[in-house]
Order: sequence, then C-alpha cells, then structure tokens
Amino acid sequence: MGPLGPGKTPVKDPMEGLTGVLAGTLIMEAITILLILTVILKVEEGALWTTFNWVYVTVIGVAHIIAAFFQKRPGMLWVDLALQVPLIFGFFIHWSVTVVGITFGIVWFFIIKLRSEMLQRMRAGYLVTQHLGTAEDPER
Repeated sequence: MGPLGPGKTPVKDPMEGLTGVLAGTLIMEAITILLILTVILKVEEGALWTTFNWVYVTVIGVAHIIAAFFQKRPGMLWVDLALQVPLIFGFFIHWSVTVVGITFGIVWFFIIKLRSEMLQRMRAGYLVTQHLGTAEDPER
C-alpha cells in the first residue's frame, strides 16, 4: 500500500492512455513493414519480388493497421503479440523482415513491462492521480 493509502479511482484511466500507445506502436510498425516492400523489390535486382513475398509482407502490414483501430477491445494485446510471430519467421523472405520483427518484439516487451508496472502501482495506490483530483470528488 502506498504512503497515502490505497488511493481512489483516478480521473483519467491510465490504461486508456496505454491503448493510444499500443495503436501508435502498431501504426509505426505497419509503416516499417510496408517499407520492407521496397527492400524486397530492390535487393538482388528484384529476385525476391515474388507474388508470395509481397503478399505476405502486405497482409502483415495491413493487419497491423486494422489491429490499431481495435485496441480498446479486450484481449487485443495478445493479438498484437501474435502479429510479431510472422515477422520473426519472415527470414525466408529476407533477413530484414526478421530484423524488423525482433526490433519491434523488443518494443512490445517493454510495453508489456510498462503495463505490468502501471497495474502494480495502481493496485498499491502509488499513482498521484489516485490521490489528487479523483473521480469521486463532488466538486468535479
């Protein structure tokens, strides 16, 4: 328990702010994934530009964009993590696909760690907004 007690319901839910972070991360990742299309087009004089390769990369990129719009739904964090799997195993297209997957996998690890720490602090009453200007205040 925090030094100021258990705390009350904060005015602004920090988890709603996190959904914005999740959606923004997915959009940045989608842009990066779609830029891989230029890599597979230009590398080795276009030898990697097969129908399967560009469809694979495009579908993953579009799936990230679609998922960004549904972040407020329950369980979407698991969908976000599942979207990393085809990227990490994308080495059969080009190694750059796997590099993007691993890089954003590290980003998602830190986002999950941030979420976990925020939930622990909320339960313990360590968030400042749980003690100042709470939703239960009759003045608001």
